[in-house]
Parts: sequence; structure tokens; C-alpha cells
Amino acid sequence: MSDSLPALDHPLLPGVALGFAPLIDRQRNVVATRLSLVPLRADAKTDTAELNAALEAVWPQGGALLSPQGEGLLLAMLAAPPAVPMQIEVPGFIAAEPTHTDALLALKAAGHQLLLKGLPHSALPAALQGAFKQLVLEPDQGVDAPAGMALLHTGVHGAAAQEASFAAGAQGVIGSAVDGPYQASGTGKTEIGADLQVIVELMSRVDQGEDVERLEQTLKRDPSLAFKLLRYMNSAAFGLPVEVSSFRHAIMLLGYSRLKRWLALLLTTASKDHSMRPVMYAALRRGLLMEELARSMSERELRDEMFICGLFSLLDHMLKAPFERLLQSIPVPERVRQALVERGGPYQPYLELVQALESGSVFDYRERAEALMLGAAEVNACVLRALHKASQLE
Repeated sequence: MSDSLPALDHPLLPGVALGFAPLIDRQRNVVATRLSLVPLRADAKTDTAELNAALEAVWPQGGALLSPQGEGLLLAMLAAPPAVPMQIEVPGFIAAEPTHTDALLALKAAGHQLLLKGLPHSALPAALQGAFKQLVLEPDQGVDAPAGMALLHTGVHGAAAQEASFAAGAQGVIGSAVDGPYQASGTGKTEIGADLQVIVELMSRVDQGEDVERLEQTLKRDPSLAFKLLRYMNSAAFGLPVEVSSFRHAIMLLGYSRLKRWLALLLTTASKDHSMRPVMYAALRRGLLMEELARSMSERELRDEMFICGLFSLLDHMLKAPFERLLQSIPVPERVRQALVERGGPYQPYLELVQALESGSVFDYRERAEALMLGAAEVNACVLRALHKASQLE
């Protein structure tokens, strides 16, 4: 794959803010990505053709969960929907209005899956009875889904909130995987699991510039990691011109500096804890999005560091330790350490923008983007490129 897709290689949808979040089922699998589309102005006009081309570039097989905010944006999507089947949230007040029944039935007939967002104030038209199989509510609404509909909770942030929603009968939750930094319960030494020790040791050896033979010997202690590393490097998202056949070959092509980013990816995705899947999902997208936001930076090293910064920003939750202790044993660039430990430095504003995109807070999004002098259209293109690359690595 080239570094950008034709539909995503320029600023997109200047009047819309895009946010993204996982849809997580009761087994802690991420079953879809929800893309929120929020008009930045009441009179904002959306180029539906451009929107659909972008959506189809990111999800060529369909399946994304689209959440258009605002009646104008939703009606534009109803009039000209994506060509590939998507899941589309429809507010209850829109669904209850008979003038929209034909458009909603046409969406369903074309293969799109309709989700009812909020209970309608009046009964749905008879033709739409059974058209919605899922009901999306805020957790505090305290309403059970009608018979034949699965209940989804939205705005659910962190493991404790997820547990509460599932206990209340939700079949899925939409929201960020964590809610703030990891809160340590003790001050003892952090023990990194045996399955991750090889990666940490390899990162340290690469950081010290050890020769290829010693690096290979370290990696051979865990053949499954070697296989996974090579699979990442040969993915379309990596974009190498030739297939990487060995670890030595990878070092020849990449050099030690670029190898660090892929070891960081390996560390972040190597956990065998099933409950960590939503956290790994979020970490990968943070890393790729921060790298996309750094595309204008002239130095490749800075872009790789931004990738590592986003990727490692949830490592405290994965390894159950605060960054102050974690980064004593895991080597990271100084600017990454500043962002994760001190919550400062040049990368911190980008990390805060990514967190705003995850939370769906338009106020925080505006503030962070303006501080970085980034327009919505530029950020949108970065978001969609990052989501596309993430799907290729999973």
C-alpha cells in the first residue's frame, strides 16, 4: 500500500469533526469501530460524495458503525448512503417521523444495518417495526431494550464502567477503553511478564546498538514473537518494497532507529490477556494517529517517536504500573518520556488531541486542534488514514 489512499490524501470534510471509539462486546472483543461525525457549524454543508469515498477507502468491505450527529448530516447520508453496507445510528426522533420511513427502508434493503439511538417519543411507523435490531442508550437512562432488540450503552469509559453496563444488561458498549491514567495500588518493583521480557530485552539491546548476531539470539528465544514481528513488517501498512525474510534482513532494510517502532508495536500487542483487547485496539490507533499528525515533520525520527508515544500511552494500563516505574526498564526517547511521565514536552499537545478525538468532546477537540494550528479537514484525513492502517495490522 502507498503511504496514502487516493480518497484520503488531501484534507477532508472541513465542516465536520470526526471522532472514533470501539464497540466492545461482552467477551471484550472489539466488533466494530464507531465513527462519529459532528458538524462544527449549524450551517455546515457536507460533501456526501467525498464522505462516502473516504468511508469506502477505509472500510472497503463495509461494517463500520456510523454516528452522524445533527439532523442535516444524517439526512444527507440517508439521501446518498455509502455504496458498501455500514451500520448507521438513527436518532429516535428521526425514525419516528413518517417522512423518513421510505429512506430508512431503502437503507435496510441496500444491506445497511440500522441502530436506534435513543427511544422515540412516539411509536415507530408500522413499516419500521423490526427494522432496528439494536438500541443505543446512555447508561444512566436505565431503560431495558424492547423485545427483539439488543441494548448497547454509549459513552462508557474505562473497565469499571464497562463492567457496570454489562451487569445492567448491555450486550455491547461504545467508549474509550480507559478512563484516565492507571492508578497504582502499590509502590513495589514492576514485574514484566515472561512473555514480554524478550521484547523488552531486545528493545534495550537495539537501544544500545548491539550487533545483529546478539539481537537474533535474543529473538530466537521466542519464535512466536519473531514470526509476529516479520508479519507486521510484511503487512501492507508497513509499505516495504520487498518481502522481509529474516530479522537480519529487516535490520538491513530498516536500520536500528526504525526497528524500535516495530518492537514497540510488538510489546504493545503481545499481551495474552483477553480483557486487554480494547486497550490494545486503542493503543495501536493512538500510535498511528500521532504518526499521521506528524506527517509534516521533516525528520523521520520524530514521526517514529510520535508513533511510539501514542502506542505506549496506554502501557501503564496494560502492564499495571505507572509510567514512572515502567520506563525505568523500558527504553524510550526523552521526548516520549516527557509526555508519558511528566505530561509535558512537544508531543503532549498531540496526545491530548488524540484523547479528545477518542472522547468525542467537540470542545476539547477545538481547543487542542487550534493550539496546534490544525484544521478539522487536516485532522480528519489523519484520523481516516490511521484507522485504515490499523485495520491492515490486525
